[in-house]
Amino acid sequence: MSTEDVSPTALPTDGADEQKARRKITGRQIRTVLVSSTGFFMDAYDIFVINLVLPMLGYVYYKNQNNTVPSDIQGILKGITNVGNLFGQIIFGILGDKKGRKSIYGIELLIIIVATLGSAMAGSAATGVGVLGFLGFWRFLLGIGIGGDYPMSATVSSEWSSEGRRGQMLALTFSMQGWGQFAGALFDIILLAIFKHPIESDQINIDYVWRILFALGILPAICTIYSRFHLPESARYAEKVLQDTELAEKGKAYALGKKHQDLNGTSPTQQILPSDSPSKERRHFRDFCSHFSHWSNLKVLLGTCSTWFLLDIAFYGLSLNQSIVLSAIGFAPNSTASPWEVLWKQAIGNLIITFLGSLPGYYVTVFTVEHLGRKTIQIIGFTMEIILFTIVAAAFNPLKEHAEAAFIVLFVLIQFFFQFGANATTFIIPAEVFPTRFRATAHGLSAACGKAGAILAAFAFNVLVDHGGKNAFLPQTLGIFAGIQLLGLIATIFLIPESKGKNLDHFEGVQTSNLKSTVQS
Repeated sequence: MSTEDVSPTALPTDGADEQKARRKITGRQIRTVLVSSTGFFMDAYDIFVINLVLPMLGYVYYKNQNNTVPSDIQGILKGITNVGNLFGQIIFGILGDKKGRKSIYGIELLIIIVATLGSAMAGSAATGVGVLGFLGFWRFLLGIGIGGDYPMSATVSSEWSSEGRRGQMLALTFSMQGWGQFAGALFDIILLAIFKHPIESDQINIDYVWRILFALGILPAICTIYSRFHLPESARYAEKVLQDTELAEKGKAYALGKKHQDLNGTSPTQQILPSDSPSKERRHFRDFCSHFSHWSNLKVLLGTCSTWFLLDIAFYGLSLNQSIVLSAIGFAPNSTASPWEVLWKQAIGNLIITFLGSLPGYYVTVFTVEHLGRKTIQIIGFTMEIILFTIVAAAFNPLKEHAEAAFIVLFVLIQFFFQFGANATTFIIPAEVFPTRFRATAHGLSAACGKAGAILAAFAFNVLVDHGGKNAFLPQTLGIFAGIQLLGLIATIFLIPESKGKNLDHFEGVQTSNLKSTVQS
C-alpha cells in the first residue's frame, strides 16, 4: 500500500467496495480543491482582464492617437504577464520539489495580492516613466505569482485527490479559469453601468473603471491565503521524497478529516520512525537530469512541453485579443459610437463567448475526463480546433459580411473545444505522469513552455494581424493557428501517455512503498 490518493474508507473487502472507495471524495479533499481552484479563478481574471482594460487605456491616455494604444505597446502589456509566468512556473516548480509543497504554497498568492494592488494604483512619475511603464512592471510581478500557482496548485490537487477522481478534481481546479474570465467581463459590465453618465460626460472617467476592475482581482486571494498557508504537507511527498512516516500519517489524517491518533492509535506527539533509513541529502537538479536522461522519461516531458507550447500560441493569441476579433467581425458599434458604447459592446461580446463557449467546455471535461481519458480529450480538442480554425480562416470575409451570428457561433465553438480539449488536459497530464520528486518541476517546465507560446502570440499577434492594414492579415493568422494545432495533435498522438485509471505509483519509477497505509489508496 502507498499513500496514493488518500481514500476515505478502510481497506475494502471486495472488488465493488474497492472501486467505490477509489472514487469517494472526502470533505477535506473538496476543501483543498476549492482552495487551489480559487487561485485559478484569480489567475484567469488577472491575465485576461487586460483584454478588456487595453481599450480603456486608449481612451484615457491616447485621446490624440485615435483612442487606441499602439499595437507594439499592446503586445508588451499583454505579453509581460506571461513573461513573469514563465519565470514563476520554473522557480516555484523547482522550489515546490526541493522545499516541499507546504513550505512554498501561499507565497505565490502574496505576490499576486501585492502586484494586483500595484497594477490598480499605477501612476505616472513627474518625469520619466509613465503609467503604462509602471503597469508593465506590476503585471510582470503579477505574472511571477500567477506562474507559481500553476505547478503548486496542480501538484497539490493531484496529490490530495482520490485515485478514481484525480482527473476530475484537477479539471475542477482548472475550470475556475472559466469563472475568472466570466467574472472579469461581468464586473466590467457592472462598472460600466455604474459609470455610464460620468464616462459620457468625460471619457477620462474611464480611468476609474479599469483601476477598480484590476483591484477586484484580490478578493479571491484574500479568501484563500489563510487556508493555503495552513495546508499540511502532502502524504505522498512526505513518504516518497522526505521518507517521513510521521508527516505522511499526519497528511493522511488531515485528508480523512480525523485526528492523527485516530488513524494509527498513537499520539500526535509520539514519534513514529520511518521504516527504512533516513533520507539522504537530495541533489534535485542532478537527480532530475539523471531521470530524464532516459528516452522513455524524456519523451513524456517533451510531449507535455511541446503540446502546451503549441496550444498556447493559438489559445492566448485568440483569448488575449478577443476584443480585436469581435471588432473585426463587426460585433462592435459603428465609428460614431461613444467610448462607453464601444466598451459596453466589447464586454458583452466577451461575456457571451465565455459563458456559452468556455464554461460549458470546462465542465464537459470535468464530467468526461475519467471516462474518455486525458489523451482522448486532448486529441478531440486539437482535431476540432484544426477544423474550426480552417473554416473561419477560409470563410472569414463571407462570414463577416453575411453571417455575423454564424461567426460568433464558430468562435464560441473554438473556445468550447479549447476547454473540452487541450487547454484543460495540458494542465492535468503533467500533474499525473511524473514522479513525486519531480512533479512540480516538470509541471512548471511544461507550463513555462506553454507561456513561451503565449508570449510569442502576445507580442506577434497585434503586429501580424495588422500586416497590410488594420486587421488585414487576421484570416491568415487564424489559418496559421490551424496549422499549429495540427502539430499539437501529432505530438499528442506520439508523445503523450494515458494516465486515466492509473495510480500515481505507476509513474514513480519505483513501484515499492515503505509506508504501510492504514487506509485504502
